[in-house]
Amino acid sequence: MRKFEDTYRHKGLRNQLVQQLKQKGITNEAVLNAIQNVPRHFFLDSAFDKIAYEDRAFPIAEGQTISQPYTVAYQTQLLQIEKSDKVLEIGTGSMYQACVLAEMGAWVYTIERQKKIFDQNKTFSFKIKYPNIKCFFGDGFEGLPTYAPFDKILITAAAPFIPPKLIEQLKTGGLMVVPVDEGTSQRMLRITKVTADACKEESFDLFSFVPMLTGKNL
Repeated sequence: MRKFEDTYRHKGLRNQLVQQLKQKGITNEAVLNAIQNVPRHFFLDSAFDKIAYEDRAFPIAEGQTISQPYTVAYQTQLLQIEKSDKVLEIGTGSMYQACVLAEMGAWVYTIERQKKIFDQNKTFSFKIKYPNIKCFFGDGFEGLPTYAPFDKILITAAAPFIPPKLIEQLKTGGLMVVPVDEGTSQRMLRITKVTADACKEESFDLFSFVPMLTGKNL
Protein backbone atom coordinates (compact mmCIF):
# COMPACT_ATOMS: atom_id res chain seq x y z
CA MET A 1 0.00 0.00 0.00
CA ARG A 2 1.28 3.44 -0.91
CA LYS A 3 2.60 5.48 1.99
CA PHE A 4 1.18 8.99 2.13
CA GLU A 5 3.41 11.80 3.34
CA ASP A 6 2.42 15.45 3.46
CA THR A 7 5.63 17.41 3.95
CA TYR A 8 6.29 21.09 4.64
CA ARG A 9 7.22 21.36 0.96
CA HIS A 10 3.82 20.01 -0.10
CA LYS A 11 2.05 22.41 2.27
CA GLY A 12 4.09 25.31 0.89
CA LEU A 13 3.16 24.37 -2.67
CA ARG A 14 -0.52 24.26 -1.65
CA ASN A 15 -0.15 27.76 -0.18
CA GLN A 16 1.17 28.94 -3.54
CA LEU A 17 -1.68 27.18 -5.36
CA VAL A 18 -4.29 28.86 -3.15
CA GLN A 19 -2.72 32.27 -3.88
CA GLN A 20 -2.94 31.51 -7.63
CA LEU A 21 -6.61 30.56 -7.29
CA LYS A 22 -7.31 33.84 -5.48
CA GLN A 23 -5.63 35.74 -8.32
CA LYS A 24 -7.86 33.88 -10.79
CA GLY A 25 -11.00 35.00 -8.99
CA ILE A 26 -11.80 32.28 -6.44
CA THR A 27 -13.10 34.20 -3.42
CA ASN A 28 -15.00 31.61 -1.37
CA GLU A 29 -12.91 31.08 1.78
CA ALA A 30 -14.38 27.64 2.48
CA VAL A 31 -13.38 26.48 -1.02
CA LEU A 32 -9.85 27.89 -0.62
CA ASN A 33 -9.49 26.28 2.82
CA ALA A 34 -10.55 22.90 1.42
CA ILE A 35 -7.98 23.15 -1.41
CA GLN A 36 -5.44 24.10 1.27
CA ASN A 37 -6.32 21.09 3.43
CA VAL A 38 -6.65 18.30 0.83
CA PRO A 39 -3.22 17.01 -0.32
CA ARG A 40 -3.61 16.77 -4.10
CA HIS A 41 -0.45 14.69 -4.50
CA PHE A 42 -2.21 11.82 -2.68
CA PHE A 43 -4.51 11.46 -5.69
CA LEU A 44 -1.77 11.16 -8.29
CA ASP A 45 0.86 8.61 -9.15
CA SER A 46 4.03 9.29 -7.16
CA ALA A 47 5.79 10.14 -10.45
CA PHE A 48 3.76 13.40 -10.45
CA ASP A 49 4.76 14.34 -6.90
CA LYS A 50 6.98 17.29 -7.86
CA ILE A 51 4.35 18.84 -10.15
CA ALA A 52 1.15 17.85 -8.32
CA TYR A 53 0.41 21.45 -7.31
CA GLU A 54 0.70 22.98 -10.75
CA ASP A 55 -2.66 24.38 -11.81
CA ARG A 56 -3.33 21.87 -14.55
CA ALA A 57 -5.06 18.55 -15.20
CA PHE A 58 -3.16 15.26 -15.12
CA PRO A 59 -3.98 11.83 -16.56
CA ILE A 60 -5.32 9.03 -14.34
CA ALA A 61 -6.52 5.53 -15.33
CA GLU A 62 -8.84 4.69 -18.23
CA GLY A 63 -8.15 7.83 -20.25
CA GLN A 64 -9.61 10.05 -17.52
CA THR A 65 -8.07 13.08 -15.81
CA ILE A 66 -7.81 14.70 -12.40
CA SER A 67 -9.23 18.17 -13.03
CA GLN A 68 -7.19 21.35 -12.87
CA PRO A 69 -7.42 22.79 -9.31
CA TYR A 70 -8.90 26.01 -10.72
CA THR A 71 -11.70 23.98 -12.35
CA VAL A 72 -12.38 22.13 -9.08
CA ALA A 73 -12.46 25.41 -7.14
CA TYR A 74 -14.59 27.16 -9.80
CA GLN A 75 -17.26 24.43 -9.90
CA THR A 76 -17.29 24.14 -6.11
CA GLN A 77 -17.65 27.90 -5.68
CA LEU A 78 -20.62 27.94 -8.10
CA LEU A 79 -22.30 25.17 -6.07
CA GLN A 80 -22.39 27.35 -2.94
CA ILE A 81 -21.72 24.38 -0.65
CA GLU A 82 -23.00 24.57 2.90
CA LYS A 83 -22.22 22.14 5.71
CA SER A 84 -24.39 19.01 5.62
CA ASP A 85 -25.46 19.61 2.00
CA LYS A 86 -26.35 16.33 0.29
CA VAL A 87 -24.38 16.39 -2.96
CA LEU A 88 -24.54 14.04 -5.94
CA GLU A 89 -21.30 14.01 -7.92
CA ILE A 90 -21.21 12.52 -11.42
CA GLY A 91 -17.72 11.26 -12.27
CA THR A 92 -15.70 10.24 -9.22
CA GLY A 93 -12.41 9.92 -11.09
CA SER A 94 -9.47 10.35 -8.69
CA MET A 95 -11.81 11.30 -5.77
CA TYR A 96 -10.08 14.69 -5.41
CA GLN A 97 -13.24 16.70 -6.07
CA ALA A 98 -15.28 14.45 -3.76
CA CYS A 99 -12.75 14.96 -0.96
CA VAL A 100 -12.79 18.75 -1.45
CA LEU A 101 -16.60 18.69 -1.08
CA ALA A 102 -16.36 16.38 1.94
CA GLU A 103 -13.69 18.61 3.52
CA MET A 104 -16.29 21.41 3.33
CA GLY A 105 -18.74 19.30 5.31
CA ALA A 106 -20.95 18.02 2.49
CA TRP A 107 -22.37 14.51 2.32
CA VAL A 108 -21.11 13.28 -1.04
CA TYR A 109 -22.74 10.55 -3.14
CA THR A 110 -20.39 10.00 -6.06
CA ILE A 111 -20.88 7.83 -9.17
CA GLU A 112 -18.11 6.35 -11.33
CA ARG A 113 -18.85 4.48 -14.56
CA GLN A 114 -15.35 2.98 -14.99
CA LYS A 115 -15.16 -0.24 -12.98
CA LYS A 116 -11.35 -0.14 -12.82
CA ILE A 117 -11.37 3.36 -11.29
CA PHE A 118 -14.23 2.47 -8.94
CA ASP A 119 -12.27 -0.60 -7.69
CA GLN A 120 -9.08 1.44 -7.25
CA ASN A 121 -10.96 3.98 -5.15
CA LYS A 122 -12.23 1.24 -2.83
CA THR A 123 -8.63 0.64 -1.69
CA PHE A 124 -7.68 4.34 -1.50
CA SER A 125 -6.77 4.59 2.18
CA PHE A 126 -6.96 8.41 2.43
CA LYS A 127 -10.74 8.28 1.99
CA ILE A 128 -11.05 6.83 5.51
CA LYS A 129 -10.72 10.47 6.60
CA TYR A 130 -14.10 11.16 4.97
CA PRO A 131 -16.90 8.86 6.15
CA ASN A 132 -19.22 11.42 4.52
CA ILE A 133 -18.32 10.10 1.02
CA LYS A 134 -20.29 7.19 -0.44
CA CYS A 135 -19.03 5.72 -3.74
CA PHE A 136 -21.21 4.01 -6.35
CA PHE A 137 -20.52 2.17 -9.61
CA GLY A 138 -23.13 3.24 -12.14
CA ASP A 139 -24.38 5.35 -15.02
CA GLY A 140 -24.24 9.07 -14.22
CA PHE A 141 -27.17 9.86 -16.51
CA GLU A 142 -29.36 7.71 -14.24
CA GLY A 143 -28.18 9.32 -11.01
CA LEU A 144 -29.12 7.71 -7.69
CA PRO A 145 -32.93 7.86 -7.43
CA THR A 146 -32.89 5.76 -4.24
CA TYR A 147 -30.97 8.52 -2.42
CA ALA A 148 -32.72 11.53 -3.98
CA PRO A 149 -33.52 14.35 -3.56
CA PHE A 150 -30.14 16.10 -3.46
CA ASP A 151 -29.38 19.67 -2.37
CA LYS A 152 -26.67 20.04 -5.01
CA ILE A 153 -25.54 18.08 -8.09
CA LEU A 154 -22.09 18.40 -9.66
CA ILE A 155 -21.19 16.95 -13.06
CA THR A 156 -17.45 16.70 -13.69
CA ALA A 157 -17.59 15.64 -17.36
CA ALA A 158 -18.77 17.30 -20.57
CA ALA A 159 -22.49 16.61 -20.76
CA PRO A 160 -24.07 16.56 -24.25
CA PHE A 161 -27.26 17.94 -22.64
CA ILE A 162 -28.64 18.53 -19.15
CA PRO A 163 -29.67 15.03 -17.95
CA PRO A 164 -33.42 15.13 -17.19
CA LYS A 165 -33.24 12.35 -14.58
CA LEU A 166 -30.75 14.40 -12.60
CA ILE A 167 -33.03 17.45 -12.66
CA GLU A 168 -35.76 15.17 -11.22
CA GLN A 169 -33.38 14.14 -8.41
CA LEU A 170 -32.55 17.76 -7.49
CA LYS A 171 -34.65 19.19 -4.69
CA THR A 172 -36.66 22.37 -5.26
CA GLY A 173 -34.33 25.27 -4.54
CA GLY A 174 -31.30 23.07 -5.27
CA LEU A 175 -28.37 23.82 -7.59
CA MET A 176 -26.73 21.81 -10.35
CA VAL A 177 -23.38 22.77 -11.90
CA VAL A 178 -22.70 21.14 -15.27
CA PRO A 179 -20.33 21.80 -18.20
CA VAL A 180 -22.43 21.45 -21.38
CA ASP A 181 -20.89 20.67 -24.75
CA GLU A 182 -20.24 23.43 -27.24
CA GLY A 183 -17.95 21.49 -29.56
CA THR A 184 -14.31 21.68 -28.46
CA SER A 185 -15.16 23.35 -25.14
CA GLN A 186 -18.00 23.37 -22.64
CA ARG A 187 -20.02 26.20 -21.17
CA MET A 188 -20.26 25.99 -17.37
CA LEU A 189 -23.92 26.23 -16.40
CA ARG A 190 -25.59 26.59 -13.04
CA ILE A 191 -29.15 25.33 -12.91
CA THR A 192 -31.45 26.38 -10.07
CA LYS A 193 -34.57 24.25 -9.65
CA VAL A 194 -37.10 26.99 -8.93
CA THR A 195 -40.20 24.76 -8.78
CA ALA A 196 -40.92 21.09 -9.50
CA ASP A 197 -41.42 22.04 -13.16
CA ALA A 198 -39.23 25.09 -13.73
CA CYS A 199 -35.49 25.79 -13.68
CA LYS A 200 -33.38 28.93 -13.98
CA GLU A 201 -30.18 28.67 -16.01
CA GLU A 202 -27.03 30.80 -15.56
CA SER A 203 -24.12 30.68 -17.99
CA PHE A 204 -20.46 31.10 -16.99
CA ASP A 205 -16.99 30.50 -18.49
CA LEU A 206 -15.77 27.94 -21.02
CA PHE A 207 -13.83 24.85 -19.89
CA SER A 208 -12.56 21.58 -21.33
CA PHE A 209 -13.67 18.23 -19.85
CA VAL A 210 -13.58 14.59 -20.88
CA PRO A 211 -16.99 13.54 -22.29
CA MET A 212 -19.82 12.28 -20.08
CA LEU A 213 -20.76 8.86 -21.44
CA THR A 214 -23.82 6.68 -20.87
CA GLY A 215 -23.76 3.22 -19.33
CA LYS A 216 -21.11 1.48 -17.27
CA ASN A 217 -17.70 0.34 -18.46
CA LEU A 218 -16.75 -3.04 -17.02
